[in-house]
Amino acid sequence: MKIGICNDHAGVEYKLKLIKYLSGKGHEVVNFGTDTTESCDYPDFAHLLAGAVESGKVDAGIAICGTGNGMAITLNKHQGVRAGLAWNTPVAHLVKEHNNANVLVVPARFASYHQVVAMVREWMVTEFAGGRHQRRIDKIAATL
Repeated sequence: MKIGICNDHAGVEYKLKLIKYLSGKGHEVVNFGTDTTESCDYPDFAHLLAGAVESGKVDAGIAICGTGNGMAITLNKHQGVRAGLAWNTPVAHLVKEHNNANVLVVPARFASYHQVVAMVREWMVTEFAGGRHQRRIDKIAATL
């Protein structure tokens, strides 16, 4: 699987570790984030990841910032992105099973690296349930 990953200054450490972890599992990882802890603006990196997801340059994405909220808000401005913010493994499971999230967002300041790996693993192996959940996803896009 080709996975895009982005982060702001709060997510550098976890991002670098996740790249090694995912690459070690045979995935190709494309880095759209910063590699420095110098303060930066998360939307700059979220938009890069969202564009890659929408265009099919990556199969899915992972985004990391302090709370995860800024990344999730920005990513979900893109019509082809369903970013799910997970704070624990059961939520990571449900954002894929019920919402078919193509981007997992995790909070670097509120989850240990061990928890983040568990969330990423769960999200990646979970299948979308379809059915009534697809009907709901079909209603997400804003139409005028």
